[in-house]
Amino acid sequence: MIQLHYYPSTAAMAPHVLLQEIGVPFQLVLVDRSQDVHKTQQYLQLNPNGLIPALTDGDLVLYESAAICLHLCDSYPEAALAPALGTPERAHFYKWLMWLTNTLQATLIIYFYPERWMNASNPAGAAELKTHAEGRVRVLLDQLDRELARHGGPWLLGDAYTALDAYAMMLCRWTRNFGQPARTRPQLGPYLQRVLARPAVIRTFAAEGLAQPWV
Repeated sequence: MIQLHYYPSTAAMAPHVLLQEIGVPFQLVLVDRSQDVHKTQQYLQLNPNGLIPALTDGDLVLYESAAICLHLCDSYPEAALAPALGTPERAHFYKWLMWLTNTLQATLIIYFYPERWMNASNPAGAAELKTHAEGRVRVLLDQLDRELARHGGPWLLGDAYTALDAYAMMLCRWTRNFGQPARTRPQLGPYLQRVLARPAVIRTFAAEGLAQPWV
């Protein structure tokens, strides 16, 4: 059986939503980050980066949320969580997934953990980096908002709901305590509510024990 090693409200959320959408049997395995379980030798055998999530399926062990999402899309094509291979829509799917994980998510990580890029003796530098990262996130959220306005469809790729929407929702949720969170934008606000209304997303939040408001 598939096992998703997770902690609530982390990068495990997008793969969790996809598993709920697909409807395949799976088991959630809590990795208690509050107790540093993700840094234990047992967990590091699954993900040597000491990060959440990891997915196991028999002998297969995967980490990196975007990679897990792609694997689930390809393993369960009947769920239609990605456009058909070889199509322009699939190319744009790849583009946006890479943008979400390599650009928006990477910048959010700098915001939440600026001390990773600064000496411990330089808290002022870490604070400045955090401020700059938040400003950059605002620019990226504006880009996402413009894309939704450009095509006018209900989902990130247009008319079809895909894994991108679960991933974008997860990252937008991380901005909920920002001065200008994702939900305040004219397109992203209604878009996020559409994602949150999906039964699979509701089940995900319930399973992770997350109280409303969700974004």
